Amino acid sequence: MPKHSKRVTANSKQIDKTTRYGAVEAVALARQYANAKFDESLELHLQLGADPAKGDQTVRGTCTLPHGTGKVPRVAVFADGDSARQAEEAGADRVGSDDLVQAIMEGWDEFDILVAHPSMMRIVGPLGRKLGPRMPSKKSGNITEDIGTAVAELKGGKLEYRMDRGGGLHVGIGKLSFSDEQLVENLIAMMGVVIRARPAAVQGKFIKQAAIASTMGPGVRLDVDAVSAQAK
Repeated sequence: MPKHSKRVTANSKQIDKTTRYGAVEAVALARQYANAKFDESLELHLQLGADPAKGDQTVRGTCTLPHGTGKVPRVAVFADGDSARQAEEAGADRVGSDDLVQAIMEGWDEFDILVAHPSMMRIVGPLGRKLGPRMPSKKSGNITEDIGTAVAELKGGKLEYRMDRGGGLHVGIGKLSFSDEQLVENLIAMMGVVIRARPAAVQGKFIKQAAIASTMGPGVRLDVDAVSAQAK
């Protein structure tokens, strides 16, 4: 069991775990109990009714929130020639081909997102076992011929989301330096993206549980039906 600080434990006791809150109330509560000495992120945590073991129930994709995430990701790009130049001009943190593959094989991991030109996948493929879900994918738009646009969008706040092996989905939806209105709009937008990403093979309720929490704060449970109605 993880051991929490006295501050986190005390804050958790202030929130009624049996109550489900609407978007506005939930954001206000999450802010109220966020008192770390840095600009905390606001995170959305979902428990989905999809089966991660079934390929036709995978939940994964990308979206751009109305107000961005407040975080600029480190983007590494597999490209050469003109595509490499476009990546550099768009702000990629590192661009390479065989040298980048070798660096990652040796343990370099100072990146948040990987992007690859399709022609590079012949050398990137062997990294699959090492990178796992961090591998570039067409579904996430991270294997593309338009490298410059892909990097610019990622640097501008486009985010990737994916369901984990336990059927959970966890994603940052902004910073607490954002206004409440901006965070509420990002929350509703993200819920809408996930709702629209529902695989056709999923039966029953898709979003079983939802909560938001600041980086160091307690979870605030959402009224899934109410927030989903706003998001549709």
